[in-house]
Amino acid sequence: MNSTLVFGCSLLCLSVALARAAEPAPPALPWPARPLSLAECLDIALQQNAAVQQSRQELEAAHGLSIQTRAVALPKVLASGDYALTEDRAVERLELPPNPIFPAGAPVIDPGNQRWSAGVRLVQTLFEGGRLASSLRSARLVREQALARHHAVLADVVTEVRVAYYNVLLAEKEIVVSEAAVELLQKELEDNQRRFNAGTVPRFNVLRAEVELANARPRVSRARNAHRIAKNQLVHLLGYRVPGDIWEDIPLRLSGTLDAPRFELGVPEALARALAHRPELIATRLAEQLRREDVLGARAGYLPRVQGYAGYGARKSNFSRDLDETVHGWEVGVQATWNLFDGALTRGKVAEAQARYEKSLIEADDLARRIELEVRTAYSSLVEAWEVMESQKKVVEQAEEALRLARARADAGTGTQLDVLSAQTALTEARTTDVRARREYAVALARLERAIGACLPEPESSPEPAGR
Repeated sequence: MNSTLVFGCSLLCLSVALARAAEPAPPALPWPARPLSLAECLDIALQQNAAVQQSRQELEAAHGLSIQTRAVALPKVLASGDYALTEDRAVERLELPPNPIFPAGAPVIDPGNQRWSAGVRLVQTLFEGGRLASSLRSARLVREQALARHHAVLADVVTEVRVAYYNVLLAEKEIVVSEAAVELLQKELEDNQRRFNAGTVPRFNVLRAEVELANARPRVSRARNAHRIAKNQLVHLLGYRVPGDIWEDIPLRLSGTLDAPRFELGVPEALARALAHRPELIATRLAEQLRREDVLGARAGYLPRVQGYAGYGARKSNFSRDLDETVHGWEVGVQATWNLFDGALTRGKVAEAQARYEKSLIEADDLARRIELEVRTAYSSLVEAWEVMESQKKVVEQAEEALRLARARADAGTGTQLDVLSAQTALTEARTTDVRARREYAVALARLERAIGACLPEPESSPEPAGR
């Protein structure tokens, strides 16, 4: 499989998962009635895994925070209203001076003891020391950072599901190996019992075969228990709730194998992919940019703030008791404020923001180095798993042939029972090592792909794994 195609599939897988994050969580899926492939398990986990669902909600919360951040640069429409009833003796009245025009006496302007006002005003911040443009950039960075964090959660869940899936397959294979060992020892016991009855072997051979069979049976129980536990862990990651009438063995069947695709990238290419695509590093770099915007926002406190407004208002006339006598009209204006001295508050905010920005630079550099270490470690583990798996390719066949020859020699009288039991033990160990080596390689590949920021679907074929 071409590495470029592999990585393209990885990005497509995660892009689809990110698109699903914006959708509401679907209802719980029914319990699977057929064997599940790895791809189906991954799809189920991306729909109903608890960590994925929580991350979706965090994504929605980050979207709300982005809207709040962007709101600083957008205009505001304010509506206001006021009504007041004042005690009559607290109302100021204006008595005009005597005038020949009013022979009856000086008039009195009485506004009455009620007043009201209402209006609508559009307010737009025109200048705030660079904070407006910074808020728009910060809103975009908040959204991108939330997506990167959600991306990281999806990648973690995909890796955990793959490892759990391989653990179930390993447990299934170990049950088969343990039962095959018991079957071989059972046949050995029956053969020695017949020979003892015929008087050709001593009682010791029968007792030795019985002890070996008794020692092998607990391995079957342990393998079955490991299988039950592995299935429970996988079901938990898939987000299923186990039916209450199921006590022990969960009815979950898998259709996959332990065969893993080859990994073609070398260490330099893997490191480059990791530094370019690891979601944690992307989120940290975005956090670094957000801290830089915080510095710009803090420095804006040194500069004036200018707002423009336009509105329309109406109020009761101050020269009439009649509530219907109104004064109304539009108004436009500009308002500026400038904190000439704020007790060094702005300077403290700038110092705090600058320190946090420099800290984010250190965090980004440290995370990059830790990711490089993780990639190198995962690659080294993959190489080890590959070497062990390669070393076991012919061992099982050789162990089976050694057991056949040991039995033939024992039947011919030139071999001993110890030779047969040793060959049976070697065969069981070879089979166990083989299935564990294939599981270790599959898990190492999954973790290396996680380390470089990739999420691979289940391969359709099983090509040979790459060498060093």
